[in-house]
Amino acid sequence: MYHVYLKSIIFCKIILILLILAEVYLWIKGKKETELDKKLQYFKSKVENVFKILMSLLLVFLFNPRTDRSILIDYETKLLLCLFGIILLITMKQC
Repeated sequence: MYHVYLKSIIFCKIILILLILAEVYLWIKGKKETELDKKLQYFKSKVENVFKILMSLLLVFLFNPRTDRSILIDYETKLLLCLFGIILLITMKQC
């Protein structure tokens, strides 16, 4: 079950990357501020929020002090945690 959850997070991340690439493509083609661009921004923000929720739940699962489990953090989990940190830094709102 844990690995299925990790795969769903990775799938969500791939969708987010594809939406970002589509947005960059529209920007390069000069089609910024079109209806398609607005839809891409809308879906990108929704997928980004889903990714943040899934990653937050993963952190709660991994570091919950009430459970006594010794889960080794594998490569996929390390990668996702690193990407989560990068996403948070990039999308951080300036005060």
